[in-house]
This record gives sequence, structure tokens and C-alpha cells, in this order.
Amino acid sequence: MSVGHYENFPVGSVILPRRLRKPVHAVYAFARTADDMADEGCMPSEVRLAELEGLRRELDVLASGGRPAHPLIARLDAEAVVPFGLDLQPFYDLLSAFSQDVVKTRYAHFGELADYCRRSANPVGRIMLALYGKTDAVGVAQSDGICTALQLVNFWQDVAVDWQKGRVYIPQDDLAKFGVSEGQIAEGRADAAFQRLMAYECRRAFRMLKAGSPLARELKGRIGLELRMIVLGAQLILQKLDACGYDVFAQRPVLDKKDWLIMLKKALWK
Repeated sequence: MSVGHYENFPVGSVILPRRLRKPVHAVYAFARTADDMADEGCMPSEVRLAELEGLRRELDVLASGGRPAHPLIARLDAEAVVPFGLDLQPFYDLLSAFSQDVVKTRYAHFGELADYCRRSANPVGRIMLALYGKTDAVGVAQSDGICTALQLVNFWQDVAVDWQKGRVYIPQDDLAKFGVSEGQIAEGRADAAFQRLMAYECRRAFRMLKAGSPLARELKGRIGLELRMIVLGAQLILQKLDACGYDVFAQRPVLDKKDWLIMLKKALWK
């Protein structure tokens, strides 16, 4: 997830094997376009949902063996689905998550948030594994853990950004547990209570990254290097969040050129 919303998607990376670049670009185009449909704040919800439903119907055409009319889905079919025999369910899951983003802006507990990540993030990892030809249960489970963690890291660095969109991804029961109100988020106040809350959320994401990280060492060649860099990048963002006292209102933690050099060095030696 590389540009904008998809910060951890390895789009256009020279590290990726050449044979995977076209299908990855096609998958990215689908995911980014659908995500943008969900995030078009100036458009009524009904219009955004109708656009996403249009893509879903085009997937139905694919599933029934027909030829999709939408150029985005036709490209996805020609460059990724047919050549690699991809399952369509991950694409349906992505559309389900994007549609949910249009209508759901709060999450009662972590279980709800994890279910959203299961559909918004995990499909990307599953698609990438399928393109690479790795579909064993252990690898898929490790990929799911990494992808959910990446989504969570993105949420925690974007608390302020998401608030401006009217969304709060921090579970409501966690807010209550740590004594943090939405009013405090609106004020941009990173006090001790907010810091404890964010440290708690970040530790959970770190544990999930660590649990899935053996996959990054198991995968060989460029795809393994790419995944190791992605995991290392997420860990660095978590470190930056801790270093700034979780004050995501003052500055959104991002990776700089020095970080990328560190990530590459570590990834090559792992």
C-alpha cells in the first residue's frame, strides 16, 4: 500500500521481481481506485456506495466467466487474475471494507477493528502470496498478522488525519479504559492518558508484526527482501511514535531517507 492510503503496498518497487510488477500494478490500481471512491468526501454516501457496487458487479461478471466492461477490472483480469489464477474473494473483501468505510466511523472494540483489517488489509497480503505462489496455511496466517499490524500502525500514525475525516479507529472501549475522550482528540491533546492509550495500541501492533515476521525471513529473493523492509518500516514508525510521545497531532511520523537506508541494510543482512 504505497501512495496515499496504501503506504505499505510495494507498488513499482525495483526490488519486486519483474514478472510481478504488472500484476501488482493492476491490483494496486484496483485497490487505490476503490479506496478513493470510499474517501471522496465531497460526494454523497449513496454515490460512493453505488460506485463501489459497480465494481462489485464487474467482479461478479468475472466470477461467472464473462468479460468485464470496466477497464479497471478488465486490466485486473488480464494482468493478474487469469495469468496467476487468483481467487476473487480477496477483491470482494476489499470492496466490502471500502463500503464499510463510507458508513461506519467508530469501532466498539478491537474485535470489530480486526474484522475490518481482515477485509481491508489482509487481502493485499494474500494476493501477494498467491502471486508469489505461496499458499500454505502457516504462511497465510503470518501474512494476515503482518497486514493487520501494518493497518493498525497506519491508523495510529493517522489519528489526527482520520479525525478530520470524521473517523476514529481507536476502539471505543479502549478510549474508555484509558480515560480518553473524542473531545480530547479534537483538541489534539496528547496528555499522559492519551500516551498510555497509544502505547497500548502500538504494543499490540508490534506483537502482531513480530509474530508474522518469520514469513519475511522464509520468503526468498526480492519478495522476501521487500517484505523485510516493509516490516522494518512499520517497526520504525512505532519507534517514532514512542519517541515523540505519541503526539500525532503535532507531527505525523514518517520514514525519511536515512530510515530507508537503515531498513535496506538490515533487510539485506537478515
